[in-house]
Amino acid sequence: MRKTNSRFSNKLWQIALWLALFTILYNIAEGLVSIRLGVEDETLTLFGFGVDSFIEVLSGIGIFAMVLRIRQNPHTTRSRFERSALRLTGASFYILAAGLGVSGIYNLFTVHKPQTTLPGLIIALVSIAVMWALVTAKRRVGRALDSAPILADANCTMVCIYMSVVLLASSLIYALTGFGLVDSLGAFGLLYFSLNEGREAFEKAAGLPRACGCAEEETAH
Repeated sequence: MRKTNSRFSNKLWQIALWLALFTILYNIAEGLVSIRLGVEDETLTLFGFGVDSFIEVLSGIGIFAMVLRIRQNPHTTRSRFERSALRLTGASFYILAAGLGVSGIYNLFTVHKPQTTLPGLIIALVSIAVMWALVTAKRRVGRALDSAPILADANCTMVCIYMSVVLLASSLIYALTGFGLVDSLGAFGLLYFSLNEGREAFEKAAGLPRACGCAEEETAH
C-alpha cells in the first residue's frame, strides 16, 4: 500500500513539475507576442501585460526549482537563490508599476489613443482560458499532495487571470466606444496588481506567509 501511495505521489510531483514548466514557457510566448503587438499598436495596457508575463517567468522559475527540490525532499526550506529571485521579481514589479504610472499619466495629458486593441482582446481571452485551466490543475494537484506551495502558486496564477480581465475590459471598451483614455486606465489597473505582486514577492523573500506565497513553513510542518 505504501509503495502504491509512493508511486502515486511521485506521479503527482511529476505533474506539478510539468505544470510549472508549462507556466514558464507559456508566459514567455505570451510576453513576446504581447510586447510586440503592444509596440506596433501603441497599446500601453497590452505592452504592460507583456512585460508582466516575463516577470511571471522569473517567479515561475523559482517555483519550478522549488517543486523539483520538494519532490526530492518534502521538508526542504527555501534556498538563498529563491530569496534572491523573489527580491528580483519584486523589484521588477515595482519598476513595471513605475513605468505604467508615468506612461499612463503622459498618455492622459496627451490624449493618446492606441491604433487598435483587437490583439488585446484575443490575447486576454486566450490567457484567461489557459490560466483558468492551470489554476484548476494546480489546485487539484496541490490538494492531492497537501502542498501549500503549489496551492499558493495556483493563487498567483489567479492574479494573472485578474490582469487578463483588466486587459480584456480596457480592450473591449475601446473597441466598442473608441474612448482612447481607457488604455491608460487599464494601465493603472495593471499598476495596482503589479504593486501588490511586488510587495508580496518581498514579503515571501522575508519568510512572511502570504496568500500568494510559498509558505514553506507550513510545508515543513
